[in-house]
Amino acid sequence: MSTHAATISPSAVSVSAPASSLSGAATKALTLGVIGLVATAAGLAVSSGKAVAFSYLTGIVFWTGIALGALFLVMIHHVFDAGWSTLLRRQFENWLACLPWLALLFVPLIASAFFAPGMIWKWTNPSYDLAQVGGHGTVAQDVLWVKKSGLLSTTSLVIASIVGFAGWSLLANRFRAHSFAQDTDGNISHTHASRFWTAVGLPFTALSMTLCIILWVKALDYHWYSTMYGVWFFAGCVRGALSVGMIITVWLWNRGDYKGILNNNHMHSHGMLMFAFTVFWAYITFSQYFLIYMANIPEETFWYSLREINTDGHFNTWGYVGFFLLFGHFVAPFLTLIHYPVKLSKIWMPRIAAFIAFVFLVDVTYNVMPSLKKITGDAYPFTSINLLWIATSVVGVGGVCVWAYLNSFSKTKLIPIRDPRIGESLTHHE
Repeated sequence: MSTHAATISPSAVSVSAPASSLSGAATKALTLGVIGLVATAAGLAVSSGKAVAFSYLTGIVFWTGIALGALFLVMIHHVFDAGWSTLLRRQFENWLACLPWLALLFVPLIASAFFAPGMIWKWTNPSYDLAQVGGHGTVAQDVLWVKKSGLLSTTSLVIASIVGFAGWSLLANRFRAHSFAQDTDGNISHTHASRFWTAVGLPFTALSMTLCIILWVKALDYHWYSTMYGVWFFAGCVRGALSVGMIITVWLWNRGDYKGILNNNHMHSHGMLMFAFTVFWAYITFSQYFLIYMANIPEETFWYSLREINTDGHFNTWGYVGFFLLFGHFVAPFLTLIHYPVKLSKIWMPRIAAFIAFVFLVDVTYNVMPSLKKITGDAYPFTSINLLWIATSVVGVGGVCVWAYLNSFSKTKLIPIRDPRIGESLTHHE
């Protein structure tokens, strides 16, 4: 491979993003984000702090998951030295600009562990009275917490969150810096550096993401056991990122940026990845449910029971959400994405992608919100005012993420014009 990658002629394709047309959109996204965050904070005046905090956690985990999915996709591109995805990789790199802002937005949740211990994670307050959620005694008297206290502590939560966000932001910075610099000098060393950071970043991101999602979400019900939780979250992250990527790709095509650059084979390959991770999510989720169902151990089955029936034996609203996830997360995407013409359609694919991203949000909600229990030990209904705070949180955090993306997009080339595989990507065929 040569020292310098070949440069694409600017006359062949348009490679610059028109910043002027995006400044207004970025401002609107940030404004919407601020309004959403303020509305979420205002919810503290009309609802319980715990309900608002759980809702905000849902919004943060959803958007952080999409950002981590984008990070994984960039690293997967480099580890396989992929050619076809070079053209699409730049938009995932632009999306990674939101990671430092997500870290900042996560600070209020960490602060709650110090100023209101037990409000979100019961184990941050050993004196927490479990009778508030249908239990007995305090957390400190719970033998399961005692056995897990080396991990389930405020110190572990803070360290894992800081190391996670710092590491993810560093990796994002390195991938972005090398990719953008290569647009200018065309040096192959940037490609080699990205491969190095991928070799470091893949195991780090896999382990840190697993630890963080266990502490942030799974440990909301710390009695529960699951060996597949990290992989479940990984599957959702990548599906969310692929969906956002598809929406952005078609948006850019409709704007005219990708005209003459994007072809049907790019759409098909992107759609194939969406289809593959649909099946992968189903495999992981079914395996988790099947193993817990077959073992029939109370320490494991209670998590699903909480999301299906109340303590009085009546079916609850979360049970319907579970059925929706089954059909929305697997059956519907599977039956649509399996068709070749659908994967080429710039009308259907963004709609399918938006639906998958929405179902991923419902999935995160399904994992977080039932842990907000009544004194009887039952979960609060799915249809409650908490849906409003989830919506404001998603809009608030999402507005900041979109703003960060648009800011990055307006300052960079549309595609990696001097990547050594950009020529192969532009002529991608099945």
